[in-house]
Amino acid sequence: MITIETTDIKTIINQQRNFFQTGKTKDINFRLEQLKTLKQLVLENKEAVQEALKADLHKPEFESYATEIGAIKEIDYAIKNLKNWTKPQKAAIPFEFFNYSAKIYPEPLGVVLIIGPWNYPFQLIISPLVGAIASGNCAMVKPSELAPHTSKLISQLIGKYYSPEYITVVEGGVETSQKLLAEKFDHIFFTGGTAIGKIVMEAAAKHLTPVTLELGGKSPCIVDTQINLEHTIKRIIWGKFINAGQTCIAPDYLLVNKKIKTDLVQGLKKCIQEFYGENPETSPDFARIIHKKHFERLAKYLKCGEMITGGETNPETLYIAPTLLENVSLDDIVMEEEIFGPILPIIEYTDIQEAINLINSKPKPLALYIFSDDKNLQQRILQTTSSGGVCINDTIMQVGISSLPFGGVGDSGIGSYHGKASFDTFSHYKSVLKNTFLFDINWRYAPYKGKLSLLKKIIGT
Repeated sequence: MITIETTDIKTIINQQRNFFQTGKTKDINFRLEQLKTLKQLVLENKEAVQEALKADLHKPEFESYATEIGAIKEIDYAIKNLKNWTKPQKAAIPFEFFNYSAKIYPEPLGVVLIIGPWNYPFQLIISPLVGAIASGNCAMVKPSELAPHTSKLISQLIGKYYSPEYITVVEGGVETSQKLLAEKFDHIFFTGGTAIGKIVMEAAAKHLTPVTLELGGKSPCIVDTQINLEHTIKRIIWGKFINAGQTCIAPDYLLVNKKIKTDLVQGLKKCIQEFYGENPETSPDFARIIHKKHFERLAKYLKCGEMITGGETNPETLYIAPTLLENVSLDDIVMEEEIFGPILPIIEYTDIQEAINLINSKPKPLALYIFSDDKNLQQRILQTTSSGGVCINDTIMQVGISSLPFGGVGDSGIGSYHGKASFDTFSHYKSVLKNTFLFDINWRYAPYKGKLSLLKKIIGT
């Protein structure tokens, strides 16, 4: 792991500011070339990325391609749409301003900082970097030290494909993050937990630096009676246990209609076995917990409620089995904190208002899942709850749609990205008003005598 001195960070930032001032990053063709280079970086090193993810998270090859290397789709989307995104947009002009024209110009912010998490340590660096490049910025990237193999690989690859005055990687732990946050950036993009998000925002406030915080929270999953039971079960198990549950938008707990709970639970148990075998510890398709600290935190959750299935652990390999819990109390720690692991509490309800009330009693989640074919029920939940996003009759898949902005609300985050939203996040929209020299109207100039009545007509009073 590279540790970097404060003076080195300052030097890099100054180099990037100087490069940004040349105006080169503002050139559309330059941006397109850099996006193509990023795609090349991913495609030419996908095996190395997969190996690094295997070393850090025991991540199955399929999951590495589906959720990490698949970031190239974001790159393709940006390349396809960049020229339209960068065009100045005409703004409407009131009749009394007939001699004016107005446009809105997107322009890059300057030098941005991207701080990535450990759970999807490659994709959640590459995806926001797409937006930074497309918008015409220089970027400093800080991967998570908890995924050291992926962090090292990202550092090597960015260093190989890009010059440091344009994009550079800074590796390190908490001290390095503190040194970075002490500096002035033009935007900070952070993905991680709510507690660290508060620290990032506090540090950014000292420089009046805008932030995008992609956080998390306890994302609820409502299961109604009007469903295809088989499809519902498979989609919940996949969404919950992909990456061993270490996904910011994983279903955190189920709210199940009492009438269907027994059938659903039996199906969930059977599906876990179908996906991962009699002993998931030997399955090549089940990941591991990232770190001993997180393993110990999750192990405490296993003591909550009653075990339906799972619960096995192996501290040496950081394995926790896919686990279902029932009869948990809302006061249990498993219901107070985001789980971020392969543990799924199941809570029954008799009336949908009970489920809605429970959801609304907690901080706003990053995602909310609804399994129901009842359109009235869907609409009721949509109108009476607030969340970063909603996915109906599926899980996780909303993150793969580039045209949908992805982000939280309240405790689950500030701002959004993906597709055009990424471009917007790393851009400033500059308003430009232009008058003509062909003529001039004297109504606004002093002396004002005799002009007030005209002004009142103009403003409508």
